[in-house]
Amino acid sequence: MKHLVRTPKNIGHAIREARKAKSLTQTDLAAMSGVWQETISKIENGSGGTKLETIFELLAALDLELTVTERSKGASDGFEDIF
Repeated sequence: MKHLVRTPKNIGHAIREARKAKSLTQTDLAAMSGVWQETISKIENGSGGTKLETIFELLAALDLELTVTERSKGASDGFEDIF
């Protein structure tokens, strides 16, 4: 699974897709990660302002890692994704 992440909405979508691929509920992921279910819901819905530490806790619980690369010139979901 590979996702292009440029916005809080993108990371939320990636986390949701990974959670569903593992047949986990938000409550299951909350128990595994120590992150409140309400917080997971907000992240998955693209709310900004989430601490990086929280994102990393979710990624670890889902057995995912974050890779940082140079920005591609590929298509984006919207104008705001460019910045």
